[in-house]
Amino acid sequence: MSAPHPPRSRHHTKSPTSKIHCSHLLVVAVVLFAVTHLAGAQAYPSRPIRLVVPAAPGGGTDIVARMFATRLSAEFGQQFIVDNRSGAGGIIGAEIAARAIPDGYTIITVPASYAANAALYKLPYDPVNGISPVTMMTTGPLILTVNPSVPATTLKEFIGLLHAKPGAIAYGSSGTGTFSHLTAELFRQMSKTDMVHVPYKGAGPVVADLLGGQIQMFFASGPSSSGHIRAGRLRALGVTTEKRLPALPDVPAIGEFVPGYIGDAWHGLFAPAGTPQAVVDKLSADIAKVLAMPEVRAKLANIGLEPVGTTPAEFAAIVRNDHAKWGEVIRNANIKLD
Repeated sequence: MSAPHPPRSRHHTKSPTSKIHCSHLLVVAVVLFAVTHLAGAQAYPSRPIRLVVPAAPGGGTDIVARMFATRLSAEFGQQFIVDNRSGAGGIIGAEIAARAIPDGYTIITVPASYAANAALYKLPYDPVNGISPVTMMTTGPLILTVNPSVPATTLKEFIGLLHAKPGAIAYGSSGTGTFSHLTAELFRQMSKTDMVHVPYKGAGPVVADLLGGQIQMFFASGPSSSGHIRAGRLRALGVTTEKRLPALPDVPAIGEFVPGYIGDAWHGLFAPAGTPQAVVDKLSADIAKVLAMPEVRAKLANIGLEPVGTTPAEFAAIVRNDHAKWGEVIRNANIKLD
């Protein structure tokens, strides 16, 4: 009788050779993933990029976005398609970008008022952590502009007119809570004057009515007002920055007559949260190249803007700081949405 076979174990122990083989497979998988990811970043972009502009055509944000879209299209070899999505103080466009696939093919140009929206709206996205900051592209003042029919040729005379005739001046804004509204409200508070607010859906329609005399004043961006100021169709009385604008040396900083007043207007670029860092860094680096172009710098100076080009981390810090600053202005003014 043959000896009985030993019972088989229910647990099969892997041999050392099998363990080594599995380890090698894991290393190969990790390397392949890294190479594929790097290749994808290097190949970006391989198709057209959608550049959302949360404002109507013709305004400052739209002008800046189109300037960069043209040059980035040449730099990347792919078309940057501008998609204007105005409304709700820029929130409609921002939500589109926040909910987009985070692959770098949907990005957004935003104005400084973006950071204040959380104090006005119950947002469907996190304005600070819900979008990946790329870079601050430009900075500059808003310009206190009036229709030439207004009987004031200096900022001092204009403030005097406001005190003498409270409620007689109607000022336009790109919408409730936009930067043109907040800077005007800050001016109203600090100068202790009274004006009538007329909100619009974008800067373009505001400038059209200001030129036509339907409203008397607007805190306009350099891009949307510089040409009209030079042509005499609008009168510039002050700028919101701490210092005078080199392009308008005869126009005072509002702080010269309203001590402590300041409001820098910037334009920045965001991508959806979760966008690969390699893509964000590439966008930031190529925008820096565009900002270094002499013709771009000259064109920006001509419309009252300065090139910046921050890192993504620096831009994130600026957004957080502005979020706190303008939130306080909104609360103090008790600004409410209709």
